[in-house]
Amino acid sequence: MQSLFSERLATIVNNGHEGHLLKGLKGIEKESLRLTADGVISHQPHPQALGSALTHPHITTDYSEALVEMVTPAFESTPEALSFLHDTHQFVYQNIGDELLLATSMPCGIKGDDDVPIANYGISNIGKMKHVYRIGLGHRYGRSMQAISGVHFNYSIPESFWPLFQHSERNTLPLNEFINTSYMGLIRNIRRYSWLLTYLFGASPAFCQSFLNSRQHLLPEFDQLNPNTLYKPHATSLRMSKIGYQSDVQTSLKVCFNNLDDYIDDLLKATHTSVPEYTAIGIKVDGRYRQLNDSILQIENEYYSPVRPKQPIRSCEKPSLALRSRGIRYLELRMLDLNLSEPLGISEQQCRFLESFVLFCLLQPSPPHTESEPDEIRNNILAIADDGRNPDLVLQRNGVQTSVRKWAKQIFDAVTNLCQVLDSQTQHSIYSDAAKHHLEMIENPETTLSAQIIRQLQSTNQSFGSYALQVSHTHKDYFTKLSVDKSKHDWFKQLSIDSLYQQQQKEQNNTLTFDEFLHKYFNQTTDNPCV
Repeated sequence: MQSLFSERLATIVNNGHEGHLLKGLKGIEKESLRLTADGVISHQPHPQALGSALTHPHITTDYSEALVEMVTPAFESTPEALSFLHDTHQFVYQNIGDELLLATSMPCGIKGDDDVPIANYGISNIGKMKHVYRIGLGHRYGRSMQAISGVHFNYSIPESFWPLFQHSERNTLPLNEFINTSYMGLIRNIRRYSWLLTYLFGASPAFCQSFLNSRQHLLPEFDQLNPNTLYKPHATSLRMSKIGYQSDVQTSLKVCFNNLDDYIDDLLKATHTSVPEYTAIGIKVDGRYRQLNDSILQIENEYYSPVRPKQPIRSCEKPSLALRSRGIRYLELRMLDLNLSEPLGISEQQCRFLESFVLFCLLQPSPPHTESEPDEIRNNILAIADDGRNPDLVLQRNGVQTSVRKWAKQIFDAVTNLCQVLDSQTQHSIYSDAAKHHLEMIENPETTLSAQIIRQLQSTNQSFGSYALQVSHTHKDYFTKLSVDKSKHDWFKQLSIDSLYQQQQKEQNNTLTFDEFLHKYFNQTTDNPCV
């Protein structure tokens, strides 16, 4: 498994290039559901003091008006990224009154789909489009599912590393093609091994029974842990299970990850291919939009994948066309649960491990996906999500059964070697310590985040909702008791003011009807972008 990986790593060290590996850019996106003080989903609009959810660069909303999303810039330094996220949290808490940010990924305090308010982005065409898109998601998957929170870890391979890596690979493609090809290989490996992150980062083994109020037929699939609490005994991340970010329609969608062009073509085709289930919903009924279209995907971002290739988009630009025009800039890892033990929802050790894991996936050989491999990848993730701590669980690896522990230890052998190389440039053992911390979860499943949550619920006989509310109050107390850095507070305050002005400008600059705007958006090309 490690022969070519070890050879590549040795070449990097022998050429003195290991320092370049530390220069990758890291960014974090963290979602949290706003709750009232007594644990009910907020029905208040996104606070104006937080600025415009449409135009603010760092504080926005995801599916719901109550689902706050905090976005850091990209930093070379992990502590800087976490520090920015920390400051953002503090500013948010200063402006939400007695409300809370829910500490768990699985939502609490909702009675059913109708209880989840859809995010509102104003009356500009792009704002209306974002709102209608979410209306469509509600019709397709249910609003409760869309209230699930998570952490996204964004990472870009160091720019300075690419020409050095290409030279060592004796590759003669134009550099931009080499970068895209390498990123797609990296993505294939992340998908192959993403079950490991679901195991290590899974922190949603239980959930409030009310979460299934709109999907009562799923109740028999779960055990009763405590009053109003459902779970699976060996689950790691029910957020990544069939009750989470999964779609029966998308299961049949074949998206090729073997090269960037085919990936883009498949996503674009999915945004122009109608399906009967969505046609039955209707698009515009009695003058009101129910969804943007009746295609498999309304837009490319509707495609649920553990990892996405990303290129920053320009105004109203389709993500696929941004990738086509300018290639892959960074990756977005999307399978991470909120870490209840961390007020930020993610720890520095987790970030260090993710960084080393991504670099491992870059250096590890990545053959093209076979026809059957996407189904194998999906089934492995679902198996880990539902039953990952079961000592008898086996996964499929190229059609052959293998134990979770055996496969994980092989990955960790390579990651540990890589961490030692990274640590040689820091004069510390921060990467090796992170690998050791997470390896312990493989050796002893009882140390996983998911096992800790189940133990807590069993020992206290608390409901999941009560426990989640308790932790959320603890996190709020932590942030609200901190002293306020006036310069940082004023900076965030000015960002909020500026964003409200920018939204107003967008609304005043509408020159097309909404129907005309949608037609132009969906028919744009690289030669004729919608900007």
